[in-house]
Amino acid sequence: MKRFIVLTVAGLLCFAGYGQSFNNEKEKVIMVIHGGAGTILKSQMTPEREKAYQDALTAALQKGYDILKKGGTSLDATEAAVRVLEDNPLFNAGKGAVFTNEGKNELDAAIMDGQTLKAGAVAGLTTVRNPISLARAVMEKSPHVMMIGGGAEQFAREQKLEIVDPSYFRTEDRWKGLQRAKQQDSLRQTKSTSAVLQPENRDDKYGTVGAVALDQKGNLAAATSTGGMTNKKYGRVGDVPIIGAGTYANNNTVAISCTGWGEFFIRLVVAKSISDLMEYKGMSVQEASDKLVMKDIPALKGDGGLIALDKNGKFSMPFCTEGMYRGYITESGRIVIAIYKQ
Repeated sequence: MKRFIVLTVAGLLCFAGYGQSFNNEKEKVIMVIHGGAGTILKSQMTPEREKAYQDALTAALQKGYDILKKGGTSLDATEAAVRVLEDNPLFNAGKGAVFTNEGKNELDAAIMDGQTLKAGAVAGLTTVRNPISLARAVMEKSPHVMMIGGGAEQFAREQKLEIVDPSYFRTEDRWKGLQRAKQQDSLRQTKSTSAVLQPENRDDKYGTVGAVALDQKGNLAAATSTGGMTNKKYGRVGDVPIIGAGTYANNNTVAISCTGWGEFFIRLVVAKSISDLMEYKGMSVQEASDKLVMKDIPALKGDGGLIALDKNGKFSMPFCTEGMYRGYITESGRIVIAIYKQ
């Protein structure tokens, strides 16, 4: 049985440079994952639910690790880890996707190969069980980078990927989240001074899953999947399938998967900007990712977090929200899981 450590201590509002104390170790980190950032407070978490998240993140890391230790590719490992999270209703991706204003589940995903800079992305899916696998098919079996909606789903059928009825994605927790979001929006629209607006539950609004990995050949890969934003309208698409915004990988620098308020990650081209800071300004993975997450995004009134793994196995997991589901695994199989601020 692999050893793992769970970190669940509350602390500062924004948590930068998560990998700092671990990056001094001789042991290389080969996979990092996240399950979304938002209002994640220990005071609002039952022991049973906390354990469920820990177990899910551990299972995803173990799935990817088993592939990497056998000499598998970082692409295979990230896809496999994300599929585990897509199939778990705890996360806003796949089975646990949030609802749009129309009461639908619309899924986005992206994957990128750091060796070749090839990438695949999909958006607006309603019937594909594992969007991350379709994103990879777009990358490897089509001349395109992105497909959306019905066309993407037709391609999924042609590639023999698993198609499900839209009802597969429905969960009661996400449905209740939509009702809360609609109620909050309705109260805001009335602009009534007598209305008492409760703080938004950001877990209702946002959420993403992602994985980054470094394989035995030194190749990096990044994979990200999401159900988007609760109560989103008009075919909204966030940063996840936008290569360079929410997902990016380059063997020369870093692999990144983002989570949070997607509009701000798009405006700042967050993932590619971190890679550029590392390549052209010589910043470390921690310095570059902290700059974007802890300074640039909050300066625009956005929030979120990301995971970043560089070509040397150094990593960072900064976030400027109350928490972020996250974890990593080393070459020896040591697993560390964290949820709250440290």
